[in-house]
Amino acid sequence: MVEATAATAATTYAIAAAANVRSGPGTSYSKVGRLSAGTRVTIQCQKPGETVTGPTGTSNLWDRIGSGRYVSDTYVRTGSDGYVAPRC
Repeated sequence: MVEATAATAATTYAIAAAANVRSGPGTSYSKVGRLSAGTRVTIQCQKPGETVTGPTGTSNLWDRIGSGRYVSDTYVRTGSDGYVAPRC
């Protein structure tokens, strides 16, 4: 029972500023939503994509927050410039 609880516990991260949610890891992918600053998200996995400059810096890392839902890592306060979740 303890293992199941640990496996389902997920870290959430705050969105630094209003951000578009895309269907893939780049601004050329269709917009599928929008997140307000302060919204908390769970990062399922991360992958490289288009380089974007946002409120936390410049990076080509994109965070998958759901099926077909990506947000640039530069809009997520992860406390890191690198991977904080498995690669997609």
